[in-house]
Amino acid sequence: MFDFDKIIDRHGTDCVKYDGVENEFGCTDVLPMWVADMDFQVPPAVMDAVRECCDRGIYGYTFRSEEGKEAFCDWVGSRYAWRVEKAWLSSSPGVVTALAIAVRALTEPGDKILIMTPVYPPFFDVVRGNGRTLVQVPLLREDGRYVMDLGHVEEAFRDGVKMLILCNSHNPVGRVWTREELARLGELCCRYGVTIVSDEIHADLALPGYCHTPMAAVSEEIAARTLTAMAPSKTFNIAGLMNSVVVASNPELLERYNRELVALHLDSGNIFGHVALKAAYRHGGEWLDAMLCYVNGNVDFALDYFRRELPEVQVCRPEGSFLLWLDFNALGLSHEECGERLLRRGKIALNDGLTFGEEGRGFRRMNVGCPRSVLEEGLRRIKRAFE
Repeated sequence: MFDFDKIIDRHGTDCVKYDGVENEFGCTDVLPMWVADMDFQVPPAVMDAVRECCDRGIYGYTFRSEEGKEAFCDWVGSRYAWRVEKAWLSSSPGVVTALAIAVRALTEPGDKILIMTPVYPPFFDVVRGNGRTLVQVPLLREDGRYVMDLGHVEEAFRDGVKMLILCNSHNPVGRVWTREELARLGELCCRYGVTIVSDEIHADLALPGYCHTPMAAVSEEIAARTLTAMAPSKTFNIAGLMNSVVVASNPELLERYNRELVALHLDSGNIFGHVALKAAYRHGGEWLDAMLCYVNGNVDFALDYFRRELPEVQVCRPEGSFLLWLDFNALGLSHEECGERLLRRGKIALNDGLTFGEEGRGFRRMNVGCPRSVLEEGLRRIKRAFE
C-alpha cells in the first residue's frame, strides 16, 4: 500500500541532507546518509491535506486550533496510554527551539544543566549558547548496549544541577528507555529538585518489540517537574514544516515557558505545519506502522551486512529510530583517518561521532531511513572505504 522502495530525487530542493552536503563536507560526489530525515514520501493523508490547503491559494496568519490539540492528545493517549489535557499544551517551531526556550525560562544564567553523552549535538548548544553551565555524564556501555550511569548522575545532582535535558528515546545510540529506567532517573530528579526537559521527538519511532514511555507518564510526581517536547516531524518526515508540541501538566512550568515563548515572538506558526500535524496525528498511524516495519528490515539488513562483510565495525542495534551508531575503533585508524576514508574512498557522508561528544570518537552515525537499494549502496561504499 505504501511504496518505501521508491526513489525520489531531492537534489535542487534546498534540502539540507542533499544540497547541504557541499557546505558540510566540502564535496558533492557523496551519498548522503547523515541528516536525520527520511527519504520516504509522507503519509498520503498528509500530502492530501497540505495540497488542499495549498489549492486555496491564501496563506494568511493561522493559530493552533483546538482540533490540532485534540488530535495530539488522542494520539499520545492511544499510542502510550498517556492522558494529556489540552490545557497542558503549548508549542514551538521545533523541538530544539523548545529546549532553548525551556532553558531560558526555567533556569538562570550560570545554572548547571546535565546531559548524558553521546547525545544530539544541539543539546550542547542550547546550554552553552544561553549562558548556562554544561554538565556531561557519559552513558555506560554494557555488552554493546548503552545504559544510564545513575551513580554519576546523582553525584552531579548533589553538586547543584538545576535541570536535566533528557533524550527519550536517545539519539544517537538508539535506546528506548524503559519505564523502570525512567522511574529511577525521575526519582533522583524529585529527590534533588531537578527540573526535567524531555526531548521526545523520536517517541513514535520505537521499533517492533519496543515501546516508548513518556517521562511525564511515569508518575504524577515526575510529571510535576517535567516539560516534554514532541513533534510529528521525525515521525512523518515533515521537519521542514516547523511545528512541535510542548506538554507540561504543572501550570507554573507551562506559564514560565509560555512567557518566554511570547517574549521571543515564537508563538505563531506555519499554516502548512498546522494542517500537516492534524492530518498526521489523525490519519498517519497505518503509514507509521508500515514504515517502522520497513525500517526494522533495513536495520536487520545492515547488521547482517556488517557481520558478514565488516565484522570489525561494531553496531549498536537501535531499539528506536532509523539511525545506526557505528563504532569503527577496532579498525585501528584515527578518528580523522576513518572519516577521510569514508568521504574520499567510500564517497559516503555520515555524521561525525565527535559532534555528539567526546564519547563519539571513532564513531559515525548512519541514517537507514531510506529505500533498501540506497542502503545497499551505502553499505557497499562503507566497505570500499576500508578495502
